[in-house]
Amino acid sequence: MATIDITEQNFAETLENNEIVFVDFWAAWCGPCRMFAPTYGAAAERHPEIIFAKVDTEAEQALAAAANISSIPTLMAFKHKALVFAQPGALNATGLEEVIQEVKNLDTNQLQADTAPQHP
Repeated sequence: MATIDITEQNFAETLENNEIVFVDFWAAWCGPCRMFAPTYGAAAERHPEIIFAKVDTEAEQALAAAANISSIPTLMAFKHKALVFAQPGALNATGLEEVIQEVKNLDTNQLQADTAPQHP
């Protein structure tokens, strides 16, 4: 599956309706963003069960601000609507594949239990 473009209007819906969503925050003028795009697109083709989305930070400034994007490219990963990974900088193919596998293997139920307030 190819990458999809996400806007402020469909961001929440995309997270709501998909188990795993990767989001690449980028801009056309950004050299590292352009270098990362083919790697990201190839990963999308290899993992059709995952949504690989792109947010153009120039066109979606409010969404980029809401996500606290201060450097691009920034890659975020969500599993069951929870942010589980966020890192600025372009990853190489091996690094991206490692992140994908970690997110796929992540037990979000355990994560929620670990972060829940503990009552004595």
